[in-house]
Amino acid sequence: MTIHLDDHAELLAELPHGAQDVLRGAWQEAARALSSRGLDNYLKGALALHHLGRGEELVVSFIQHMPALARAIGEDVLPDLVNFLLSMASKTSGQVLTLIVQTAPTAALRLGDQELFRQFLSVLGIMLAQAPQGLRPMLENLPRLLEQLTLGGLRRWVQWGAQAYRSDVEGQRRYFSLQSADALAVLQQERRGTLFVDIQRRLNLYLRALWGRDFFLRPTAGDFESREGLRPYIEHFVIHIADAYDDVHPQGEGGPGVAALDVYRAAANHAAAHLVFARAPLPDEGLDALTKAVVELVEDARVEAAALRRFPKLRQQWRALHPAPVHPPTRAGDLINRLALAWLDPDAAQADTDPWVQQGVAALAAWPDLDDPIRSLATGRELAQALRARIAAEGWPAFSARLDGQRALYRDDNRAIWASGAYDESVALAATWARQQQVRRKVNIMEMVNEVDVEFAGDDAQEVWILPTEFWLDQEGVTINSLLGRPPVADPVHYPEWDYQIQLERPDWVTVLERHAQPGEVERIEALLAEHRPIVQRLRHLIEAMAPQGLQRIRKVEDGDELDVEAAVRAWVDLRMGQQPDPRIMMQHRLHTRDVAVLLLLDLSASANDPVRGSEHTVLDLTRSAAALLAEALQRIGDRFAIHGFRSDGRHDVHYLRVKDFREPWGDAAKARLAGLEGAYSTRLGAALRHAGQQLKRQPQRKKIVFVLTDGEPADVDVRDPQYLRLDAQRAVQELKRDGIVSYCLTLDPHADAYVQRIFGPRHYTVVERVQRLPEVLPTLYLGLTR
Repeated sequence: MTIHLDDHAELLAELPHGAQDVLRGAWQEAARALSSRGLDNYLKGALALHHLGRGEELVVSFIQHMPALARAIGEDVLPDLVNFLLSMASKTSGQVLTLIVQTAPTAALRLGDQELFRQFLSVLGIMLAQAPQGLRPMLENLPRLLEQLTLGGLRRWVQWGAQAYRSDVEGQRRYFSLQSADALAVLQQERRGTLFVDIQRRLNLYLRALWGRDFFLRPTAGDFESREGLRPYIEHFVIHIADAYDDVHPQGEGGPGVAALDVYRAAANHAAAHLVFARAPLPDEGLDALTKAVVELVEDARVEAAALRRFPKLRQQWRALHPAPVHPPTRAGDLINRLALAWLDPDAAQADTDPWVQQGVAALAAWPDLDDPIRSLATGRELAQALRARIAAEGWPAFSARLDGQRALYRDDNRAIWASGAYDESVALAATWARQQQVRRKVNIMEMVNEVDVEFAGDDAQEVWILPTEFWLDQEGVTINSLLGRPPVADPVHYPEWDYQIQLERPDWVTVLERHAQPGEVERIEALLAEHRPIVQRLRHLIEAMAPQGLQRIRKVEDGDELDVEAAVRAWVDLRMGQQPDPRIMMQHRLHTRDVAVLLLLDLSASANDPVRGSEHTVLDLTRSAAALLAEALQRIGDRFAIHGFRSDGRHDVHYLRVKDFREPWGDAAKARLAGLEGAYSTRLGAALRHAGQQLKRQPQRKKIVFVLTDGEPADVDVRDPQYLRLDAQRAVQELKRDGIVSYCLTLDPHADAYVQRIFGPRHYTVVERVQRLPEVLPTLYLGLTR
């Protein structure tokens, strides 16, 4: 059942006005990330945090960040997080609770599992109880910590700091902000080699390429209490692997090493063999621990032998992770692991003369086929009986599942062979909290009429059907799309924002919402071009001078395509006169083409509606004229360009309007959108620059330019410090520069020198003192920049 926000008007009215606006903006993203039950928990959670009375910022952050948390690990953790926040409210401030909400998606992405995230919340609870002053600095450094530590490592790092600085408040702050030598030393000690979250995508692609099918992988806390990793296991057809592995030396410190990535591959392949070659669950009634262990050993050998028939090279991968055999054996586990090695390695089987090992090798070799797991039960019982008799005869210690289990690091705990069944993709999908992605499918008219189930589906519909042409209603004389249709809305995009006071980036602090530019009258743009016809004529001459000239001849080079006869004659004359000749006597032929992509970013804040002094035009009219003239020039040159606009209503609602995209031609549709632009709200420049940079980074051109046209300094309704947004915009310009994108500002503010130079740099801005000259200045300035 679809949940519509309008159906919860009473709940919405209880929230603060700022939270209501953010909820409306985030609803599209939430509806795609959450089910109906999840949306209900989402709304109830926001209301519960509002009733907590710890400020609007906590509620707003919850609304903004929970869809990302649900996409990372599933919606079932939302009630757990809300309950945790409610229980911790009496122990800390609302700002710290807000920071927990803001960093929750980061923690979820790095941990990758619901149970690990719940354990992460318990670690935060330990900190609030033992070192409350260190929680804020730790959360501010959480991305760095989780890039290097597993959950177990993080817990030990936290406990060490809490114990060492139990009564030292300043020490807690320095330790948990990673400013003390102790913090860095313990961090280095707890680091693990390779984290599962860093190689999960590579591992999934590897398994798909090898086995020709998908497997579901999830991490488990392999070192939560100690540095000994948990064994892999299979549950609900999902492969659980330790969240980190170090490089290992199975044969001892002097033996060959195995990289952590190879350990992951070996463990994943072994578990995949169980899933592929499992046929039926084995009954475990009446089996003691020794018999079950030997049956599991035989089943491991069966699935590995079946896998080796397809992929013989897996033998080397698994063999490298078996420990050296113990001679002579003193426990049952020594013989069990020798038999495991003998079944995998024929050379080891030949070299091992132990009667029980040879009995096991002969039993597996006698199988007519490897498709019947019931034989594993019969063979395991027979081998277990012989091993039990030998333990009694030689006086060995009794079998212990902890001490005598399999020692190969990559093998799972075999719980799945006693309870597994046929592979069911729906069960596996449910176990991995994967939601089916919405599909947009083109259908014909008869399919739409006869087979559609829900005419008015919501944003969470599994399928959206699209007709290739408009469906006209005969009686009304209009299309059904004009009455009921809605254009597709892009998901909100979150960007960090630089806070100069704390010298840190606030993660996912700003939300950019792309909106559709409403079309206006194309004739308005055509009239503007006709009004500025003299400028268009002057630009035409500049354009012809800049247009690609095709094949160009470059003279005076030492290594070229052909001899420059004139230069060769001059060199020969100099040589005859006893002078040093010029060795550059060759010519090169080079194809001259322009390789530029430019994005014109228009400031559409409310000040754009102000009239220009001494003119009947507004600032937006002149901005529209300048953009139209620049578009005409760029179309003639052939440069790839886009025209976008921005305005903001607080950090949770930065409007971004696409007037013309890079692949779209400069035609009537783009001109109509340019004519329909209106000014409103404020100017949050940094977020708009970051979003524009993401569009430019996708373009293949070598030279990329973002051209900002604004009439004032960065400002917004939720920021009082004038330096805050200026320095954030400066940071955004620096980030674009690192990505190879040039930023240039054309400002209409006559007093802009005080701040625009600091944002864009001394040679990357121009102040237009006479606003009326803007339509002429913008195209000319661009042509000069890209000459």
